[in-house]
Amino acid sequence: MSIKKSQNKNVNIPKLRFPEFTGEWEHLRLRELLTESKKRNFDLKYGKDQVLSVSGKLGIINQIEHLGRSYAGESVHNYHLVEKDNIVYTKSPLKENPYGIIKLNRGNPGIVSTLYAVYKVNRKTAFGLFLDHYFSLDANTNRYLRPLVKKGAKNDMKINNDYVLHDRIFVPSVIEQQKVASFLESVDSWIGNLKNQKESLEEYKKGMMQKIFDQEIRFKDENGKDFPDWKERSLGDISNITTGKLDANAMKVNGQYRFYTCAKNYFQIDKYAFDTEALLISGNGANVGYIHYYKGKFNAYQRTYVLDNFTSNIIYIKYFLETFLSFRIDKQKNEGNTPYIVLSALKDMIIKLPSIPEQQKIAFFLSSLDDQIQLKAQQIEKAEQWKKGLMQGLFV
Repeated sequence: MSIKKSQNKNVNIPKLRFPEFTGEWEHLRLRELLTESKKRNFDLKYGKDQVLSVSGKLGIINQIEHLGRSYAGESVHNYHLVEKDNIVYTKSPLKENPYGIIKLNRGNPGIVSTLYAVYKVNRKTAFGLFLDHYFSLDANTNRYLRPLVKKGAKNDMKINNDYVLHDRIFVPSVIEQQKVASFLESVDSWIGNLKNQKESLEEYKKGMMQKIFDQEIRFKDENGKDFPDWKERSLGDISNITTGKLDANAMKVNGQYRFYTCAKNYFQIDKYAFDTEALLISGNGANVGYIHYYKGKFNAYQRTYVLDNFTSNIIYIKYFLETFLSFRIDKQKNEGNTPYIVLSALKDMIIKLPSIPEQQKIAFFLSSLDDQIQLKAQQIEKAEQWKKGLMQGLFV
């Protein structure tokens, strides 16, 4: 497929277009593309195990598959029926979509609660996958719904199902809609393949870590000979384990904290802190057990454990803890059932230790897998950014 950049400055023509199409897109009300489906589950054709959820990232998906259980009410006889290729509008605010989301049901039929609106696609004027891709752009969804939706005191949506169809969007002929949607489906397939590759690498790494630390797989030395037998030592014997500062307020500057807090996507470094190579482990809360390797200057909050001055390979220890630390966390919960790590238990944790040369080989092998996983993550991020920019040019 080839796409050309449009030279026409008319607002009714997209910036990017397939060369066989010309002319302006029509500005149609959504009611010319969709009609409300009022089918209900009165005959109980579908049970609670066939209730659907609508996700910003996953689209329309079985609720049990998505959330682990059904959240349906006592009876589902009044629920809306959702057929394949129906479009569903969910009247629930999300961070990126404060007025709700609009998704096409690409999967099995099912039911949704009365808080949702369900629509059939008018095949004479619209192609469902085109509309699904159009509303997958947050900017398009928010721009369309913002003038229509009124919010109540509890942030609930004040809009009836018919009025959702009141405003207009620009659309081309059904044939061009199909061409745009087919192209974007191929882009999604490419991104999905990258994600599958990343997941496969992650599963392979997880399996290899388990086999390595169970000694089902052993490395050889440079001469092809076996390394010595592994030993066992406590974590406190091979590292110095401390906690962060008790008084977090003493670490504030202009009202802001100046410390490392251990979380998957966030850490902040104090440039005046001490300099070391360490593992930092979140001691409780949502990120309990998350391990971060850091070399440089930092302070640590009181709920973060700092492990440094290792007599073993620090990267090897990081991977060992990633494999086995969670088992200890699961057994340690306070009265509120919140998992946490006890300092004494962390110090007493038994670590399986091969010789330093074998530790280095294991650390290098697992680090190389992490590098490959990180590369795939970067490729996925770039591909998704490219797709987003592409879509902004393909729609009016």
